[in-house]
Amino acid sequence: MRADTPRDSYLDLRLAEASDLPKIRRLLADDEFGRAREDLSEGMTSRYARAFAAIEADARNELWTAWKGDALVGTYQVTYIPYLSRGGNERCLIEAVRVASSARGQGVGSQMMEFALERARERGCLLAQLTSDKRRSAAHRFYERLGFVASHEGMKLELSSLRSGRNAPA
Repeated sequence: MRADTPRDSYLDLRLAEASDLPKIRRLLADDEFGRAREDLSEGMTSRYARAFAAIEADARNELWTAWKGDALVGTYQVTYIPYLSRGGNERCLIEAVRVASSARGQGVGSQMMEFALERARERGCLLAQLTSDKRRSAAHRFYERLGFVASHEGMKLELSSLRSGRNAPA
């Protein structure tokens, strides 16, 4: 990532490629919440591939991967959003942040977030925002250490719940 980063914590941060998709899917499911949300069945491969293609084709979206050697140890998605409020400035939305369970506590998340925030600054974004499941207390502490503030109350509505009569958080 940077020349002054110790070699044992060196990360290769790069935009995801289609060939990374199987590893990214497994990483998204690498915790108790992801296991409940992600579908790793072969039948879902095309849905993930379509989503990846849409992200890759959109200049306002970036899907990043973090590698230690040939091991995928992290991923996150950044969406750059133009806003009329706050003087018509752009903001970045950082979502789907995941660090492999085997790499947690090793600075991977910090390096990923520092990189994402620096890219947002370089792009001229005025604000960075993210959402995190309320049950992820360790993630909240991590984001607060980076300077994020829980300044707003967010809400979600699972649209499939409108048909099925259930409403579960996304």
